[in-house]
Amino acid sequence: MDGHLVQGYVDAVGKVIRIDDEGGSRRVWLRPPERLLDRLLAKSPIALDGVSVTIAEVLRDRISVVLLPMTRSATTLGGLKAGDRVNLELDLVGRLVEKTPPSAVGKALPQLPWAGHVDGRAGVEKVLRQLAAGGGVVVWDPETEGEGDVIFAGARLRPESFTFLLTKVCGFPAVPCAPEVLQRLEIAQMPGEGDRQGTAWSIPVDLAAGTGTGVSAAERAATVRKLADPDATAEDFLRPGHVFPLAARPGLLAERSGHTEATVALCTAAGLAPVGVCCEVMNPDGTMAGSADLEVAALRWGMPMVDLADLKAWL
Repeated sequence: MDGHLVQGYVDAVGKVIRIDDEGGSRRVWLRPPERLLDRLLAKSPIALDGVSVTIAEVLRDRISVVLLPMTRSATTLGGLKAGDRVNLELDLVGRLVEKTPPSAVGKALPQLPWAGHVDGRAGVEKVLRQLAAGGGVVVWDPETEGEGDVIFAGARLRPESFTFLLTKVCGFPAVPCAPEVLQRLEIAQMPGEGDRQGTAWSIPVDLAAGTGTGVSAAERAATVRKLADPDATAEDFLRPGHVFPLAARPGLLAERSGHTEATVALCTAAGLAPVGVCCEVMNPDGTMAGSADLEVAALRWGMPMVDLADLKAWL
């Protein structure tokens, strides 16, 4: 069973109250009926006029969804404007589980359509929707590194996401950037030959406006968001620091099959700044997570997991 299951049934009608352009993506704010709000969860799917999208945020009286460039061009959602009404439909599996007694299985079932291993074009689109909504995704690379990374978009990174990387993912968080970003910010490459995979490590930085040591999750997340800010300048950063940028190859996955290039390619395809965070998944015993470990972790964390080969084929 795979995919976001919908029937064309209208659970409610929502109103578009605001639309924000965010680089290549577009954030749509909707006000659903109050009776529906308690049933809506961030990072879960919902259908707008029959089109599957991912809820980015749930606030007191509204929700937001992020429309990818491919969604706007291929559906009628690209023409939405403030004041429009849209039909809302909840995920079928989630609706059925609501009627069953609480259990571990009941909690896991609603995640099945969009968490765990995904593949093909539809799987890559799920990964992009999750990333654009501020969520994390897992990318498995069986060839270059034999490891899996959790990836977040830099422009959407929150302190709690960085805390998650440090306390649950347990690898080394690094910040892949398009080479032109590092050139503009005058962040030079580290001297030396680099590691065995050809990773282009750059001088670590901290946010100059910070007041602490730069180590906390909040400070590191703020540094990453500033790296993703198109208006940032070289003077916004201290060198050296505690956030480690990586320079992606200009040709991205067509030039090198690595998590650095996958991170930047995903952020770009999601319509976001070409800056993200990737962190290797490490098991509690200190070994690196294999494919089976990663799939279990992806289900537990509610994240889609995709193979690097699928990203190369569809991005």
